[in-house]
Amino acid sequence: MRIRVWDGLVRLLHWTLAAAVATCWISGHWPPSHFDAWHHTAGYVAGAAVVLRLIWGVAGGRYARLAQFVRGPRAVLAYARTMRAGHEPRYIGHNPLGGWMVLALWSTAAALSLTGWLYTTDWLWGYEWLSDLHAWLAWGIATLVIGHLGGVVVTSWRHRENLVGAMLSGMKRAPEGDDVG
Repeated sequence: MRIRVWDGLVRLLHWTLAAAVATCWISGHWPPSHFDAWHHTAGYVAGAAVVLRLIWGVAGGRYARLAQFVRGPRAVLAYARTMRAGHEPRYIGHNPLGGWMVLALWSTAAALSLTGWLYTTDWLWGYEWLSDLHAWLAWGIATLVIGHLGGVVVTSWRHRENLVGAMLSGMKRAPEGDDVG
């Protein structure tokens, strides 16, 4: 039996943010004059997706809510220990490590959007420190995306569940046994 876990808005904002980050990454590494409009637009889209997702994290359904998947440090460390031992529970929503990865990705995307916008203002245009910060954040989000994808692969394999398919359809296998709802 399968149940709906991630609603349409969660999935839309997830894939919108993923596409915006990819577009920013690609357009940010071409000669500046050719893809500036793409880069700026995608950066604004990424920022808007994060803001909307945070709002939906308070107002949305059960598995969309931040309170459902953001857990404290003790829970995260306990989960990491059970994962290292090879017997972590399956979570219907995000697991504790995945919840913190979500926050790290959103925070970095928001910081990238903000620093990118600030760099276009008369106030801070041309400041090298801001450009450097934006570049460091870009490498940071690339690293986080690789970690996120690795976590998706490992979790999918260990729990015999296609998490990419679940983020496309919104459906996951219903809880069974020791699964955490």
